[in-house]
Amino acid sequence: MQIPIKYIPNEVENKWYDYWMKNNYFHSEPDEREPYTIVIPPPNVTGVLHMGHMLNNTIQDILIRRARLNGFNACWVPGTDHASIATEAKVVEKLAKEGISKSEITREEFLNHAWDWTHKHGGVILEQLKKLGASCDWERTKFTLDDDLSESVIDTFIDLYNKGLIYRGYRMVNWDPEAKTTLSDEEVEYVEKQGKLYYISYKIEDSDEVVIIATTRPETILGDTAICVNPNDKRFTHLKGKQVIVPIANRSIPIIEDEYVDMEFGTGCLKITPAHDPNDKVIGEKHKLAVIDIFNDDATLNSYGLHYEGQDRFEARKAIVKELEEKGYIDKIENYTNKIGISERTKAIIEPKISAQWFLKMEEMVKPAIKAVKNGEIKFFPKHNVNTFNHWLNHIRDWNISRQLWWGQQIPAFFYGDGVADFVIAKTREEAFEKAKRTLSGSGKSLTIEELRQENDVLDTWFSSWLWPISVFDGIRYPNNKEIEYYYPTNDLVTAPDIIFFWVARMIFAGYEFRDTKPFSNVYFTGIVRDKQGRKMSKSLGNSPDPIKMMEEHGADGVRAGLLLAAAAGNDLLFDIELVKQGKGFANKIWNGFRLVTSWEVSETIKQPKSAEKAIQWYESKFQHALESVEKSFEQYRLSEALMTIYKLLWDDFSSWYLEIIKPTFGQPIDVETFKSTVRFFENNMKVLHPFMPFITEEIWQFIAKRSPEEALIVSEYPILKKYDTKQIDEFESVKEIVSGIRTIRKDKNISFKNTIDLFVMNSDDFTSDFDTIISKMGNIAEFNYVDKKVDAAMSFRVKANEYFIPMGDSIDAEAEKVKLVEELRYTEGFLKSVQGKLKNERFVNNAPEQVVAVERKKEAEAIAKIETLKVSIAGL
Repeated sequence: MQIPIKYIPNEVENKWYDYWMKNNYFHSEPDEREPYTIVIPPPNVTGVLHMGHMLNNTIQDILIRRARLNGFNACWVPGTDHASIATEAKVVEKLAKEGISKSEITREEFLNHAWDWTHKHGGVILEQLKKLGASCDWERTKFTLDDDLSESVIDTFIDLYNKGLIYRGYRMVNWDPEAKTTLSDEEVEYVEKQGKLYYISYKIEDSDEVVIIATTRPETILGDTAICVNPNDKRFTHLKGKQVIVPIANRSIPIIEDEYVDMEFGTGCLKITPAHDPNDKVIGEKHKLAVIDIFNDDATLNSYGLHYEGQDRFEARKAIVKELEEKGYIDKIENYTNKIGISERTKAIIEPKISAQWFLKMEEMVKPAIKAVKNGEIKFFPKHNVNTFNHWLNHIRDWNISRQLWWGQQIPAFFYGDGVADFVIAKTREEAFEKAKRTLSGSGKSLTIEELRQENDVLDTWFSSWLWPISVFDGIRYPNNKEIEYYYPTNDLVTAPDIIFFWVARMIFAGYEFRDTKPFSNVYFTGIVRDKQGRKMSKSLGNSPDPIKMMEEHGADGVRAGLLLAAAAGNDLLFDIELVKQGKGFANKIWNGFRLVTSWEVSETIKQPKSAEKAIQWYESKFQHALESVEKSFEQYRLSEALMTIYKLLWDDFSSWYLEIIKPTFGQPIDVETFKSTVRFFENNMKVLHPFMPFITEEIWQFIAKRSPEEALIVSEYPILKKYDTKQIDEFESVKEIVSGIRTIRKDKNISFKNTIDLFVMNSDDFTSDFDTIISKMGNIAEFNYVDKKVDAAMSFRVKANEYFIPMGDSIDAEAEKVKLVEELRYTEGFLKSVQGKLKNERFVNNAPEQVVAVERKKEAEAIAKIETLKVSIAGL
């Protein structure tokens, strides 16, 4: 086959992805092999690929391809998440543009619009992942609103309710007025905002005296139901039992006492608004205060907002402050910085709101998860995420699982009356009707099936995705089916650290609750992809490159390599397009090396040179050494280190040294033994690189020999780790130093590589004697001799205990060279003195980091060795 001169990624990538799909390499069925399973963190169904997805899915693909090569039955389950809040917001926005309000249509009509939107825009991201090379089992693609997954969610809700773990109650919740739904604590972000602190006067009833309270939210005074002071605060003892008048509302409310009030904060008087502050709610319940909610669901003021009804909360604030000022109620206004809760999805400022919601009890459910991570049954990489995990679980509150949305699994609660507890839990309306009739029997109340009202709310999206490792194998509906028994627990989870609470922890809860075992063994937390300035990549900053365009320009392999080269294990990734270019350059380097080898004529008659024989022995050992390092890196999930090891092996050791050593003289053939070994090395190199750069490796693999589908690289066997000769590796490092020394002298003296030179070695240690033929070839040495005394009129250098001389003859001006070397000697002696001055300083040695001191000691040793070499060279001249 004719090998193209240039490697063209787009042509190669499409060709081999189609080939892999055609031959069904990605698909897995239970068999006698050991399974290796990963479930994808399901992206939003209408989402598009961003840099975080690129990193996460590259890592997953590396793990799954490596497992496939290692003989595991590799199964990577893809899928998408219905993303209740995000998707519903998109559909509401789209309908608004068409002049349709959600409130004007039925639930069924809205869901038809939502499904239309999902079918039109959904799944794009999965197609984009194919461009990246993701070897998912696409036949297993799942969606969290698939019928079987939705049934699993409903079954789970019913099961947990019957166990007494789900309850309905009125609670202060985080309300997102833009999405018009509650949020869990984990879906709220806290940001610092510059605001105002308003000091407002409340008149004591039947008195000219006033009390002053401080608030950041003057609009909420319309919901005040008490003023609270500390019973130990002597300033307000005389106010006990009195009433105050709420400004603007002109309502009379009591002054109450509670030790909760901090006497040192503000004025010492606290306004109590139970409907709009969680702490006020606690005090309100304790003192049996009225609850006045002044907001509609969209955070406009309701009828309790009086003449501000219908105004947005922030517009109303300005108007209320103006009225308070005009009426003399404002004592003073100060600038004030405080932390504000905002919606993680919509970025709207959260309103605390009392609402009837559904909750899942957490107290007992978290215990197996804490234990599993503590005893190492589930391992986190990097380990520091364990502290974050434990802190959250030890301070967890019951999970608010209901959302005031229509897109999602509708809660299977059916109301038969107006009471808080007038409901039954059932899978179908018919089953609910029978339950409700039994409940009402003997009460004299009649009920028709039409009178049943199903709960409007849907379940939190995370309540479906927490089942993901189980439900994708139908393990909730059919807990003993063949697939769940074979593939579960899964092996590795690759995810971002920002969903450790939303998803990772909850999947662990579900695993132990529904299958009494862990959902996965290892969790690898990727870093966050940032730009070179350390900023998180986002559309608004315009600092996030288009992944698809990037792959079209640099190739998927180049992008994959670039991402990994930038991604230290679990640390944030400072993305730089130059690293992607480096990945592309690496692909070209490999390609050019392969073309070089295949361009050689092969002879079955010529003898293998000694230099080639030694190079083969050395590369065998070097490859095994690198393979061992790669294995250790994978054990620690240090994938970037693994790639860097392979990168150096192929770029430096294989391309720059091995191929240069065995390369035949121009126009001459290569012996068949060396050629066969080189092809074998190429095959092994492609195997270890394949998980990282699958396309170019498959392309080269298929060019090496004609292969059947069963012999494709993707399903070949990973190299086996064998014993190797470490002495040979160490000695070759000295060979590199010797060749480097020769090349340095050639460069300094402008001696062309085409011209041969002589090399003499005064040998105190014969560690390189086995490699003399390699040194001769790489240095283009005409005469290589061992001597027992220094060579005159020669340039020299030292490697370990050996001294090497290259006679200069009449080619240099000895006096001029001597002057140059003497100058260099003086500089080096001065440098050594400054380094030794540092090392004699006890404060530096005792207080500086160990690695810093080690660097200085290395500088000292190198300077001493250089001074000795320079002195020898000067003496020789």
